[in-house]
Amino acid sequence: MGRRRVFDQQAILDAAERVVARDGATNLTLDAVAKEAGVGKATVIYDFKTKQALIEAVVDRAFQADAARHAALEAELEGQDSRAIRGRIRGGAHAPPEDFRAVALNLSAALVLDADLRRKMQASQASVVARVLATSASPRGAQLAYLALEGLKFLEHLDFHHFPPAERDRIVREIEWLSQAHPQDGAPAGG
Repeated sequence: MGRRRVFDQQAILDAAERVVARDGATNLTLDAVAKEAGVGKATVIYDFKTKQALIEAVVDRAFQADAARHAALEAELEGQDSRAIRGRIRGGAHAPPEDFRAVALNLSAALVLDADLRRKMQASQASVVARVLATSASPRGAQLAYLALEGLKFLEHLDFHHFPPAERDRIVREIEWLSQAHPQDGAPAGG
């Protein structure tokens, strides 16, 4: 009797990310993931049932990893003010690696096409915004900083624009400054 191999779901999700990065989320197939993971298609189907369930699992894992990463960054700032936004800024201090950008770009396409995945992203963002506002010494400044940081990340993750390193470092420092700003009420100057 042969020995039964046990496959780690995380290894299958790693393979799915590689397929998404290489071929795009719309071209992801259970066969391609099985081949990439070095397992039979039945193994992938046993754990994930459908292509949609597999994509959802990849997205869920990305959300969980992002939440854990930012929780760890916040923990480093324990006892300091505005730690949610400052942790987010620390997390965005470096441009994303090239291999991650391909995954982010292709998963973004999946989010646009799937209302359930989009709702998860909306809930995640609502939670982050609420936390940033609740933990900031200057909630309005922190909100503006969060918008600026997410704009920077959007440009980079979707491969729309990449700033030279020195300019990017300056932008991140200015976002940090913005997080502590106290915007004035009323219309902007000149408006």
